[in-house]
Amino acid sequence: MTLLTDTLDSLWQVVAVGLLFGAGLPALFALGLRVLDSGSDEHGRTSPLAHVGAWLCFAVVLIAIAAGILMLTKDFLAGTFGLNFF
Repeated sequence: MTLLTDTLDSLWQVVAVGLLFGAGLPALFALGLRVLDSGSDEHGRTSPLAHVGAWLCFAVVLIAIAAGILMLTKDFLAGTFGLNFF
């Protein structure tokens, strides 16, 4: 019975991370584009608040991508260059 509960516990964690990175990051990027578009006035200029909100969304996506790449290559970076990020 413990094997089943351990497997189900691991399964929901994998599904949650998959949903976060598989659907969450593209949704956050789309939200940034939407905020950037919705903050424009009749002359086509975007408000500074819309720029800040959009760039904040884009920054979170870029940080998540960079963190994912570093997590995948941490053994290589530690062995080759002596860099330990995580």
